[in-house]
Amino acid sequence: MYNTEVNALITLIEDPDENIYRQVKSELVGYGERIIPQLEQYWELSDFGPLFHERIEELISSIQYDSVYTRLKNWKQSGAEDLLEGALIINRYQYPGYDEDELRDKVSRIRQEIWLELNDNLTAMEAVNVMNHMLFKVHGFQGNRDNYHQPQNSYLADLISSKKGNPLSLGILYAHLARSLDLPIHGVNLPSHFILCYLDDTVKLLMELKGEEMNYNPLDAPVLFYINPFNEGSILHFEEIENFLNKQQLPLDPKFFGPCEHTDMIARMINNLVHSYVAANREDKVRELRTLLSLLLEK
Repeated sequence: MYNTEVNALITLIEDPDENIYRQVKSELVGYGERIIPQLEQYWELSDFGPLFHERIEELISSIQYDSVYTRLKNWKQSGAEDLLEGALIINRYQYPGYDEDELRDKVSRIRQEIWLELNDNLTAMEAVNVMNHMLFKVHGFQGNRDNYHQPQNSYLADLISSKKGNPLSLGILYAHLARSLDLPIHGVNLPSHFILCYLDDTVKLLMELKGEEMNYNPLDAPVLFYINPFNEGSILHFEEIENFLNKQQLPLDPKFFGPCEHTDMIARMINNLVHSYVAANREDKVRELRTLLSLLLEK
């Protein structure tokens, strides 16, 4: 019954009446990603004209975008705990057919290698040195200074394959790996240059000993130092952040010095892509990405 209904709708795609096409499109999009193989098969095997093929492509694109929008909405509403999931959703916007399990597996293998080098006796600085050595020396990740504003620098698939990214994509990978290894490293939404911070989790340990960990908010912990993922994890301190803001003629707002939420990081990733596509005159992508951004920013 399902295939029969879909096939019947697909045969109406080329109808010259725009009202009929809009209705058909709405119904087909409602079926979601499960009908994409059927649409692709029609595109490859049918002898319909160019309008039919153009509308098939439009339908597939609409279905894939709706899937990204819904998934991002669900991620936000569920608490946005998994930072990697947020980055994968944005990656899916550009690469809808990318094997996410394979990407997660690659990230997991990097995590395993870092874990083997860590131990409970390391200081915060020593743990960061291990992270930096494994990510930037062993695996060769680096900031892409030659093509800084290219959209590829924001997509996780490109970061993992090329080992090059912008401060945010590198920071998201770094933060995800650190948190999966129980290191209190979080993103800092510093204007013009995304960085990370290492929080003092002494209070957390004390509250755990007292059985009061449920009352602990990790984002309330003080910052020990900052990490610049774009410069191979170099260490920064409060005064350097203060000087950076002064040079940018920006206020010394506390939110520029402390940890931010995962939604802030993914919203910034989308905003970076908006700027990249504005420069490339891709109005279609700018419009879609601004809709995704509005979704994350709405209260």
